[in-house]
Amino acid sequence: MFRPNTCTAMAAAAVTLSACAVTDDLAEVPEPMGRFLLGHTVTVVDSPEIGPFSREATDEAWTEAINFAMKERFGRYDGDQYFHIATKVDGYVLAMTGIPVLSPKSVLIVSVTVWDDAKGQKLNDEPEIFTVSEELSQQQLIGTSLTKTADEQMLSLARSLAKNVHDWMLENPDWFGDAALMDPATTSAGSPAATAGTVPAQFARVKDGQLEGGTEVGGTSSG
Repeated sequence: MFRPNTCTAMAAAAVTLSACAVTDDLAEVPEPMGRFLLGHTVTVVDSPEIGPFSREATDEAWTEAINFAMKERFGRYDGDQYFHIATKVDGYVLAMTGIPVLSPKSVLIVSVTVWDDAKGQKLNDEPEIFTVSEELSQQQLIGTSLTKTADEQMLSLARSLAKNVHDWMLENPDWFGDAALMDPATTSAGSPAATAGTVPAQFARVKDGQLEGGTEVGGTSSG
């Protein structure tokens, strides 16, 4: 749902360090979360607000980045009850090249709803609103427009978003049932993400004629 203060929130967040996330936990077995097993990840991008000093990206590029990050993080779980994560992109800023000290930060604002498959109902009555910046790094402190393509910025924002959504879900353990009821023969504690710490092929770029991060370039963004 569009909120009237989306533009104001993006403008403020673009010059501060809002909701940065450290995502190196992807290389670990996930923190217990009941009987959770990822079902569908659905991302809706419908005329989002684009903040000041922003590159533009296609709806398809946002859908790909967010769905990838959600599956990367929540696909680590190996429970026995399906849950679905629905995300709507309300607005964003993808920082453009500028003066390092004044360079705006990339920001993503979304609404998230979690669904219980067995019950066929939402677990949160109203969408949870998240305003996130890119994963915390030295590059992020000076503005990633100087070092990253739009595809890489979107991947970093999507991973930061997934981490913040994960933290929120962990604060609501009653949603996901009692792990003690799972059959250990068909479930497990989960596993690390195979793509942790990497830039997958579809988000990679070419530098000095050499590919960084994968075997091919997705070319999904417009900047």
